[in-house]
Amino acid sequence: MFFPEYRPRRLRKNESIRSLVRETILTVDDLIYPLFVCEGKGVKQEIKSMPEVYRFSLDQLIDEVKQVVELGIKAVLLFGIPDRKDEVGSSAYAKEGIVQKAVRTLKEKFPDLVVITDVCLCEYTSHGHCGIIKNHTVDNDATLEQLAKIAVSHAKAGADIVAPSDMMDGRVGRIREALDEAGFTDVAIMSYAVKYCSAFYGPFREAAESAPKFGDRRSYQMDPANIREALREAYLDVQEGADILMVKPAMPYLDVIKTIRQEFNHPLAAYQVSGEYAMIKAASKLGWLDEEKIMFESLIAIKRAGADLIITYFAKKFAQTLAKR
Repeated sequence: MFFPEYRPRRLRKNESIRSLVRETILTVDDLIYPLFVCEGKGVKQEIKSMPEVYRFSLDQLIDEVKQVVELGIKAVLLFGIPDRKDEVGSSAYAKEGIVQKAVRTLKEKFPDLVVITDVCLCEYTSHGHCGIIKNHTVDNDATLEQLAKIAVSHAKAGADIVAPSDMMDGRVGRIREALDEAGFTDVAIMSYAVKYCSAFYGPFREAAESAPKFGDRRSYQMDPANIREALREAYLDVQEGADILMVKPAMPYLDVIKTIRQEFNHPLAAYQVSGEYAMIKAASKLGWLDEEKIMFESLIAIKRAGADLIITYFAKKFAQTLAKR
């Protein structure tokens, strides 16, 4: 059937009809809100390159989480900024580490909140790399033991899901083994299965104070040119026990999200990273883009590509905007 008998515009003529035939629906249930927590009291420090994103001390974090819970957001992803760093990132798995304290507090005050924790060493090491350094390079297998300690410490604090972001080979399997041995068989793993070595992480490294002091992360994060490698990485993580897969970044890798969605039945997350957020905020500030419209369009694109869950710094604003409609 062709024009004039068939006219696609019939189903676009008003918002009520458009909403009836809309193929992709995005709600607050799809969103995970990333948060940065630091030591101290009364700290709510805006990150210069990420307007309206803050480093929170624990007391301020509680206030922020209370707001987002009331808006209907059901999950947060915690990143810790310690007051002490060393060569092996030992504060990452300390019982009184900043993330461990934050998890205990949030689960006590908001028991139904899904608390996800980033499992990596970059925020905690003095050199800023995601693992143990030996002979001026990241030692994969030595790092696995540190990651396992971190994951177990987060589980002991009450984390619902641990999310290893380091991109070491075999880390999902080692973490699953450690969690099970410690009795945390119900703690899920959301693996940063497909994490590219991306320039879009720049603002995050300011926020988390995690920029490497030498070299870069190309020897362990993925080459942006590769997509077949993404399938291999995801397959390995599934075999090792990942419960949720993730693609990071999101918008520059929509083709990767779609490919992983087609090949795997696991829940799929995508991370709209700091650089994606910062670009939208900067263009909006200059009056070049409508921030609210771009926020919705970008998030819908990620969901349409196949992501079930979206980690985004826009989560709070998205929820606030929906609440006003």
